[in-house]
Amino acid sequence: MTAMNDREKAFENKFAHDADLQFKVNARRNKLLGLWIAGKLGKTGADAEAYAKEVVMSDFEKPGFEDVLHKIKNDVTAARANISKEEICAAAERLLAEAKAQVMAE
Repeated sequence: MTAMNDREKAFENKFAHDADLQFKVNARRNKLLGLWIAGKLGKTGADAEAYAKEVVMSDFEKPGFEDVLHKIKNDVTAARANISKEEICAAAERLLAEAKAQVMAE
């Protein structure tokens, strides 16, 4: 029975580790996406960092990427910038791979 308990505990630990890693990757992707959008909106330095933090925080509103996309799209519209939803999603996809590489390198 101990072997079964050890195996169950190992699966639980792996699941928790994988969930933690995915959270870190998504948060890093959102930060990178926030910095990318900030640049497109003409923000630099501390303003760009603050905006990226807002994007990261927006992901805590609802599960999934939709809340981040909604925030960014609203900000882009308010700034009258010409950045499409497709362009934002493509950047998010590209930055997800970069974020994963960064997190795994830590």
